[in-house]
Amino acid sequence: MIRELQEGLFAGGSAEEMINSLFEKIRRSRLNAYNHIAEDQALERAREFDRSPWEGSLAGVPIAIKDSISTRGIETNCSSRILSGYVPPYDAHVIERLKEEGAIIIGKTNMDEFAMGTSTETSYFGPTKNPWDLDRVPGGSSGGSAAAVAAGEAPAALGSDTGGSIRGPASFCGIVGIKPTYGLVSRYGLVSYANSLEQIGPLAMDVEDAALVMEAISGHDPRDSTSVKSEGGYLSGLNGGVEGLTFGVPKEYFGEGVGEGVDPEVERSVWDAISKLEELGASWKMVSLPHTKYALAAYYIIAMSEASSNLARFDGLRYGLRLGADQDWHSTFSEIRAAGFGPEVKRRILLGTYALSAGYYGRYYLKALKVRTLIKQDFERALSSGGADLLVTPTMPFPAFKIGERIEDPLSLYMADVFTVPINLAGVPAISLPCGFADGLPIGLQIIGRHFDEVSLLRAAKAYEDATPYHEAVPKEVI
Repeated sequence: MIRELQEGLFAGGSAEEMINSLFEKIRRSRLNAYNHIAEDQALERAREFDRSPWEGSLAGVPIAIKDSISTRGIETNCSSRILSGYVPPYDAHVIERLKEEGAIIIGKTNMDEFAMGTSTETSYFGPTKNPWDLDRVPGGSSGGSAAAVAAGEAPAALGSDTGGSIRGPASFCGIVGIKPTYGLVSRYGLVSYANSLEQIGPLAMDVEDAALVMEAISGHDPRDSTSVKSEGGYLSGLNGGVEGLTFGVPKEYFGEGVGEGVDPEVERSVWDAISKLEELGASWKMVSLPHTKYALAAYYIIAMSEASSNLARFDGLRYGLRLGADQDWHSTFSEIRAAGFGPEVKRRILLGTYALSAGYYGRYYLKALKVRTLIKQDFERALSSGGADLLVTPTMPFPAFKIGERIEDPLSLYMADVFTVPINLAGVPAISLPCGFADGLPIGLQIIGRHFDEVSLLRAAKAYEDATPYHEAVPKEVI
């Protein structure tokens, strides 16, 4: 899609007309996928492109950005009242890279408040709707980015993934989403939720577009001490096929274990995908990830603990929401945070603070870190001595659920991440792409790779995508 768009622009098409058409579509949309559109900045950049087209892998391409990624001159509020009106004075590293490659930033997409959620229902701006069914969620927390791409309101978008927040929405919206290896993409400029878990990644309509954006945003950034140099090669390695590869199928994800609650249609579609990969020349074998059953509990203790620390900086005294100017500091601080944070954010701050408190740090947080190490070792064994080159699982245990169906039951929402959070704990890369439908709703296939082996991950995903029609389906809202 991106290549075709660029060919049209360089053949004499108008970037300004394209951007205006996109904004008109966004204004008519019923999805609530955007919090802000950067109309003035985007149109000015489009006019510059029309006057003198520049080079770059994303030259002239409109890109939507999750509202937790800093964009200079464009409000960034993480879908939270407490950051209302905050306009960053700097760009995140990934935004700098996109601009260097010629992309045009068109707006900020809706999300779960501070990326805390699985459905984009905790946003201060209201829920985003799934373009396949407006009564259903698009997934979260990058639901706005996924819905915008699926509905044709952006050719590609950036999201962030802390426990499945790119892959979950990609699955629910029938598109491609990549969670890179931890450290492959700089987190400089990403408003932190859980530093040791989250990664920025692309959402796109197909694997090639996702690889193109990955190529642009990955690489070392001296401002992020956890980032590493990238070998790249994601595009050049796309067409190698899967012949000779061995896919591991974790037995815990099917039948007993964490797979007990999986929808039968989801399980059938994933097994059909495994059969398709076998037809393409790959083989598969059962592997074991024995500590997976502890992943969800460990993840939420770690994530909430890190969140309680990270969100302590939001007090309304320097930027964002300001209330109670005539009160003492303690009263002002408490009033601002009480009014500025939503219920889910407050819940996670409280639970994280409890887990880190004296007498409980060792019982909960330290134990969760030890479990995390065991989970990481499980993945390393399965992808080395276990004989698997890649792992394949469902992305989500069920298709998109209805808006309001689970939001009052936090535990049922947390359980939706059961197939995705182990990947963040282990720090390995994973991709979600469509592999079927259940009652007209997309089903996602998750492929998991070795650390920093995104090339194999994308190659396998491209081979499967080329052999199946699912990525060509169009949601009702687009039709």
